[in-house]
Amino acid sequence: MRQVVLDTETTGLDPKSGHRIIEIGCVELVNRKLTGRHYHQYINPQRQVDDGAIEVHGITNEFLTDKPVFARVADEFMDFCEGAELVIHNAPFDVGFINSELKLLGNPRWKNVAAHCTVLDTLALAREKHPGQKNNLDALCKRYFVDNSQRDLHGALLDAEILADVYLMMTGGQTDLVLAQGGDTQNQEEGETGQSEAASTAIRRLPAGREPLLVVQADTKELEAHQSMLALLEKSSGKHFW
Repeated sequence: MRQVVLDTETTGLDPKSGHRIIEIGCVELVNRKLTGRHYHQYINPQRQVDDGAIEVHGITNEFLTDKPVFARVADEFMDFCEGAELVIHNAPFDVGFINSELKLLGNPRWKNVAAHCTVLDTLALAREKHPGQKNNLDALCKRYFVDNSQRDLHGALLDAEILADVYLMMTGGQTDLVLAQGGDTQNQEEGETGQSEAASTAIRRLPAGREPLLVVQADTKELEAHQSMLALLEKSSGKHFW
């Protein structure tokens, strides 16, 4: 089972008003395990970003000036998503923007999201599990002890990584927290699809402020004292269960 956890950032709220995608972030799950593969791309929207949107994600018009337009990255992006179940928080928003971009593209190869992927909306899922409660991504991070301390501003790749953590926790957790194979996770530049080569790292984060538990091994003298105590107990009781 292949899933792609996806998030976008945009110039505004409504593609019908001409707003465009400016960032796409995706991480891959296969059989509910993080593979380390991801897709990340900033996009020149060929229009101004609303001031209100900049306050949310911090992506400025100046930063996007030299980024590729959607038409240049569409094939790479859609190839990454092809055939997967897309896991998206508030899916109608992101899917609406992607479909709008594909329509503007006018490429008969890519009709719309539904023609190439299925979609799971984690916001709808969270509302079913937690009716009457806040179910935005920050609230879910708090509820499921997922660290979102780096999320000062919204960012598509970071939010996709966090959503992957939340989704796995919300739907039963992940039994294997390590990535598929290899050494250190690559720090991918924009527009690259990456395959992690690390087996010792996972995207999932510890809860904010929590330190890894310290494991203290007994030394030789402590082990000898322990064995002596067991021998004493066995001698006095005739048996022991340690």
